[in-house]
Amino acid sequence: MDRRSAPVFVRVLAWVVSALVLVVLGFLAWANTPMMGERPAALQVWRDSRVVVTDVGDAVELAPADGRSGTGLVFIPGAVVDPYAYLYKLAETVADTGLTVLITKPTLNLAFFDTRPLADFTSHVPEVDRWYVGGHSLGGVRACQLAADGHVEGLVLFGSYCANDLSRSDLRVLSISGSRDGLSTPAKIDAARGMLPPSATMVQIEGMNHAQFGDYGPQAGDGVATISDAQARQGVTVALVKFFGQG
Repeated sequence: MDRRSAPVFVRVLAWVVSALVLVVLGFLAWANTPMMGERPAALQVWRDSRVVVTDVGDAVELAPADGRSGTGLVFIPGAVVDPYAYLYKLAETVADTGLTVLITKPTLNLAFFDTRPLADFTSHVPEVDRWYVGGHSLGGVRACQLAADGHVEGLVLFGSYCANDLSRSDLRVLSISGSRDGLSTPAKIDAARGMLPPSATMVQIEGMNHAQFGDYGPQAGDGVATISDAQARQGVTVALVKFFGQG
């Protein structure tokens, strides 16, 4: 490299480094700004005397006030969705079945960056001895990976599907999808059906979109829901209560 080209190289290198720094900073800002739960829905759960909400550090615990059933669900949020955004959709099931739910707080609010084993979460509730893993959207994809380790009884998917093959496993599986989901579309759910055991229970809620699996407002790229959030919650609850009531 001659003396004339050296300053050009330095300027180009400085530009590349600056661009990379901006990209990293932009990503960190996005990842650390989760879609927050809607306050009215969260407050309704906090005021529900049938359930107890506890922040246990790396997860939010949603437990029945009148005693646990012995069955638990570790639930992984969708990408950059606040864990508290799922309380309203899950609270009725907890109250009706005695299910204990631990909604995780993924690293950088993205499930794929979270390499912690399920035991890190289940250890918070040693009195529960039958565990399921589940998640919404990207969180469901991660849940499929964790379900493959053989330490859970089943898998619960909210608007999600597996990228790894669980078709030969003996897992109990419930997949709940929405007919108006613009992200995990019905076509994508159908295309990935072969990754689940033949016995998997597939439930599609008519009129429900992707964001209605939580309560965090509209999401870019999603379809337009034709049912209310209350109707979506009822559909999810009916499916979950039937599934865990049989388990």
